Amino acid sequence: MSRTDEYAKKLSSMIQKETVSHPVQADKTKFYEFHALMKELFPNVFAVCEIEDFDASLLMRWKGSGDGEPAMFMNHHDVVEAPGDWAHAPFAGEIADGKLWGRGTLDDKGGLFCMLQAADELMAEGYVPKNDIYFESSCTEETLGGGADAITKALKERGMRFSFCLDEGGMIIYDPIGGVDGTFAMIGVGEKAFADLKFIAKSSGGHASTPGKDTPLVRLGKFMAACDKSKIFDVKMSDTIIEMLRRLGPSMKAPMNFVVGHPGAFKPLLTAAMPGISPAAGALLKTTLAFTMAKGSAASNVLPQEAYVIGNMRASHHQGTKNSIEAVKKLAAEFDIEVEVVSLGVDSHVSSYKSDAFKLVEQAVGDLFKDVKPSPYIMTGASDSRYMSRVCDNCLRFTPFIIDKEQMASIHGLNENVDISCLEPAVDFYKYLMSRL
Repeated sequence: MSRTDEYAKKLSSMIQKETVSHPVQADKTKFYEFHALMKELFPNVFAVCEIEDFDASLLMRWKGSGDGEPAMFMNHHDVVEAPGDWAHAPFAGEIADGKLWGRGTLDDKGGLFCMLQAADELMAEGYVPKNDIYFESSCTEETLGGGADAITKALKERGMRFSFCLDEGGMIIYDPIGGVDGTFAMIGVGEKAFADLKFIAKSSGGHASTPGKDTPLVRLGKFMAACDKSKIFDVKMSDTIIEMLRRLGPSMKAPMNFVVGHPGAFKPLLTAAMPGISPAAGALLKTTLAFTMAKGSAASNVLPQEAYVIGNMRASHHQGTKNSIEAVKKLAAEFDIEVEVVSLGVDSHVSSYKSDAFKLVEQAVGDLFKDVKPSPYIMTGASDSRYMSRVCDNCLRFTPFIIDKEQMASIHGLNENVDISCLEPAVDFYKYLMSRL
């Protein structure tokens, strides 16, 4: 059996074990059953490593020969639900058309498999790292990250510092922004913080046959429209985004290759133009607020005494969560709307693309993936590594899979899948890093 076929079979068995997580989940039985499967698949890892259980989230220590700062590799094992009509059942782990199909193939059991397979093979070869290597895999990443939160708090209490951390994040993609003609390894050096906000409009209610002006739903509608039009969040092009554009620019056609390839000189122009390229490009420059849920009255002929909408905020590093919330509160007050913070994320720092940690990942990409160019970027989504900022200055977010736009869209969507040809080079990527830290 080839390495690719062997790897695909192992990952398939991981996909077949359903590990959907929910915000309130006292029963962790299925996660412990998944741990038992991992123990079968990666016997050397579970024999060599010291294992700590944090309520079904795992911390594993591979003891090194030295006493320098350890490194951390992270990939979670919980997944989101898989509703809808899938071409291949989401938890069947089917292999068809050169792809492995199922929830978690990309987010994030694929990365978890490659990480642990790499360690298992190195251990089988008798390799001992120079310094300790830790592996963390939580069962709560898709909810609020309680597992990683608890683990990093414990590490901080122990006075530990890490030289390097690699979690899920960007991947190897073609045409990362409109107009770029090339394949890039997008390496996340930071991620925006999130917060869920509840915007509440109140009134005395009444019958729908005699509505007054500015009833709760009307005020909420005006407020949401104002949020779309108003420039309430600070727009700024960070050093990371400048470096990203500098690297991507030469792969564009003239004259944009010159403009984007020299973002320092054309900073005002690019700052104004990026939101027009795509929502994703615009989100790199500022805090975003997306309205995702709403509630009015219980009957169609009753004016609500209280109505609300939920907004999901992703705060930029330059404005931060606190100042971003204050900015939207100020606008909400103009429409007599109260703001309640439902959940609050963690602000984490931006790691340097000039660090030795980033250069090592760049080197691995250059040596293992032909014609792929590495670039730093800021993740607009969240990962467990935001908590690692407590104990590590160099937190990077990257999964070494080559994916297309359809596969990118399948993450948290329908028909999630990974090319099985991606698995062998991804395992080699993790082995490359673990043997050179």
